[in-house]
Amino acid sequence: METGSNMTGSVVLVTGGVRGVGAGISRTFLRAGATVVACARRPGDDPVEVDGRAAEFLPCDIRDPEQVQGLVDRIVERHGRLDVLVNNAGGAPFALAADASPKFHSKIVELNLLAPLLVSQVANAQMQTQDSGGAIVNISSVSGSRPSPGTAAYGAAKAGVDSLTTSLAVEWAPKVRVNSVVVGLVRTELAHLHYGDEAGIAAVGNTVPLGRMACPEDVGNCAVFLASPLAAYVSGSTLTVHGGGERPAFLAAATVSTEEKA
Repeated sequence: METGSNMTGSVVLVTGGVRGVGAGISRTFLRAGATVVACARRPGDDPVEVDGRAAEFLPCDIRDPEQVQGLVDRIVERHGRLDVLVNNAGGAPFALAADASPKFHSKIVELNLLAPLLVSQVANAQMQTQDSGGAIVNISSVSGSRPSPGTAAYGAAKAGVDSLTTSLAVEWAPKVRVNSVVVGLVRTELAHLHYGDEAGIAAVGNTVPLGRMACPEDVGNCAVFLASPLAAYVSGSTLTVHGGGERPAFLAAATVSTEEKA
């Protein structure tokens, strides 16, 4: 039996794979030897490449069924197969639930829940025809399992992604494995927009038990693992990647130290 996370010969599609966490995922699969196709509505500012190997870019609005079908058809036409789908594209701007419009909420749910379902449907149709099947990795968020003030619709959509993962894993087995990576705080090229200067980024990182925010490749390593033969018996699962989680607020508010309580 083949073991390890060597993805040589595999064809991988990463949605939103040209910037931020998606670019880190694309680079990690490239490093593992895979052929990587990254899609987004527009190309990234810089090529996504590792050791002289670059991800292919194909434009696609993953909310559009015709564009998604065309995307998968082009990948199969070029490479003959599709082995791995990483549903990474998504996100949401800050907006309080009481102030945001119904259209805003609808768009957030469409991008973060319905679009991954759409891409998964089209990818699964191809994978089911392949002797080796395939693997789908959904990039989810801790926002789906804890309060998400300012991004309530996003958090609800990510909770839906985690539920969707378990259902698709049952429906599409045994040919296709479906898993979810639940991601916490990640430092990307846009971190300063969320956390401020280097001091602010460091301060936020210090709230994480491991002492830092994740880097995009931390998420990519977990996605590669779930797509690889090492996870051949893993399906319908969620892998939490949050550096130990968030320190409970009551510990900072308490007037008695944990040492004294002990």
